This record gives sequence, structure tokens and C-alpha cells, in this order.
Amino acid sequence: MLTDRVPRVRLAHLPTPLDELPRLTRALGGPRLLVKRDDETGLAAGGNKTRKLEFSVGEALRQGADTLVTLGAVQSNHARQTAAAAAAHGLRCVLVLRGDAPAVTTGNLLLDHLLGARVVFSGARTREQVADEIVAEERAAGRRPFLIPLGASDEIGAAGFVAAMEELQGQLRERNLTVDRVVVASSSFGTQAGMCVGAKALGLDAQIAGIAIDAPGDEVRAGVAAIAAPLVGRLGLDVSVSPDEVVAYDGYLGGGYAVMGEPEREAIRLMARHEGILLDPVYTGRAMAGLIDLVRRGEIGKDETVLFWHTGGSPALYAYADELLR
Repeated sequence: MLTDRVPRVRLAHLPTPLDELPRLTRALGGPRLLVKRDDETGLAAGGNKTRKLEFSVGEALRQGADTLVTLGAVQSNHARQTAAAAAAHGLRCVLVLRGDAPAVTTGNLLLDHLLGARVVFSGARTREQVADEIVAEERAAGRRPFLIPLGASDEIGAAGFVAAMEELQGQLRERNLTVDRVVVASSSFGTQAGMCVGAKALGLDAQIAGIAIDAPGDEVRAGVAAIAAPLVGRLGLDVSVSPDEVVAYDGYLGGGYAVMGEPEREAIRLMARHEGILLDPVYTGRAMAGLIDLVRRGEIGKDETVLFWHTGGSPALYAYADELLR
């Protein structure tokens, strides 16, 4: 295993399924579509961050931490999974969420509370400022906090997706399959960084195509490469990922982060009504909308085999009920 040299705890139900999407494939007239079901990782409604948290929590425990502190948006999938990981290992958890508390507690935020996390809203200040204060307060109280960055997207968490690419390679070999592209939502860059490093280290010849969720392409490319470099060093791998190797499609930013438009609504409905699979409004809905558009424009060829990496997030659907039912 490429990740054997770094600490890890088991949180996820692995391997996650690799399934065909035959009805969506027919609806789009090709290409052949597959889906990697990281919405089924099993930790408090699942999601891709569980893979990263296996390594983040592993490192936290190695350092003797008793409290996890992390950052996110109000409907953060990462925050929800961090709270669940903390509960599963008997750790305290503090979540620093952007802005002010909403009028209604629903979706991921509801689950944060059910999982026992302390939720702090940053108000007009940055989450980073507030998180640093929380860490200092925890230390002053005699506790041992471990700060996990946004999305667990650093060289520690990104190792989860190096391991994920090994898992995928094994599934493809078992079924005698090859894929031309892996399409994934790219926001805090750690998932795509781990995929790029893993694919290179394994010699997996598939394009890792990130659909930018909230940043221009140049920022995505630089961000992925910036995480990949220390990740390679941490794992002791003899590969590198430069910004010009990173594939990022940034034509689907819409109204901005967490603003759902008609492309996301269409993608969510198509996936639900053709395959019975739920996408989320912020990440997978936007990433699938990008994939659909790339197919319709001919950027993705009808003869290709494309893997959509489902990063989870369905609890956020409940916070968008009015917009989804338009």
C-alpha cells in the first residue's frame, strides 16, 4: 500500500461500490458512465471526507489529541463527518462554521448537533481567525486540540485519496475495465490532489478531471499541486504533480459557492430519476452538471468510459427543499 508509512484509523466502509449508470448513459446518448459510491462510506450519511479523516484522525491520535477542531460552511459535509469521526473515537469536536447561525437548523447542521459537536459561527470574522482562537482556548483549558484544515485538504488528509486510487485500480482490474476519465468535484483541492498523486504512482492512465466548485481554474491547478508536493514527501513517493498537469473545468461556477441554479437542479433530478441516486446541491450536483455539459458539447466523447466520483453530501438536500421543488 502506498500509504502504509503514515498513521490511519478505520472509519469507512471500504471498498465503496463501483457501479454502472446504464439509464443515465442512455439518456445522454453515451459515453459509458460509471459511478464510485463514496456517498456510501458509512460514517453518519457517508461522503468522501471519511477517507481523508481516516488519516487526519490517525495523525491526531498519534499526537495524543483529545479534541478535533475544523472549519466549514453551514452545510459542510466535512464538518458533519468530522463530528462523527470524533464521536466514533471518543474525542471532543469543535466546528467553526462561516457566518451566522441560520434561522432553521436542518441538513448537515442538524446532524452536527446530534453528533455532539460544539458549533461556533465565525460571524463577520474569518473562520481561520476563530479556529485559531478556539485552539488557543482549548490548550489553555488543558486539552490537546488537533486542527484539521478546511475539507481535511492537506498532505495528511489527501493520503485518503491516494489509498482510494489503489482501491479503484483493484476494482477495475477485477472487472477488466479501463476508464478514460475520472470526474470529481474540486473545491478545497485535497481530493483531487490525492487522486493525481495516486494515479501517477500507480501508473493509472486516466485523466483526473476536476469540476471547479468555487474557484477559477488557475487557483484549482495551483492548489492541487501545492497539496500534492508535501503529500508525495509524506508518503515517500517518487512522483510529482505540476499545476499544468492538473485538469480543472471552471465553467460551472454559476452564482457562486452553495448557490444552486438550474444546471444543478437538472443534474440532481436526472441522477435521481434515472438511477435512484441522490446528489447534493453544492458539490456533486454541480460536478454532474459539468459532466453532462461536457458530454453535450462533445468535450467528452461518446465512445469514452467515464467514472463519476460521488463525494456524497445528500443531507444538504433538506436545506435546499424550496429551491429543489421549483
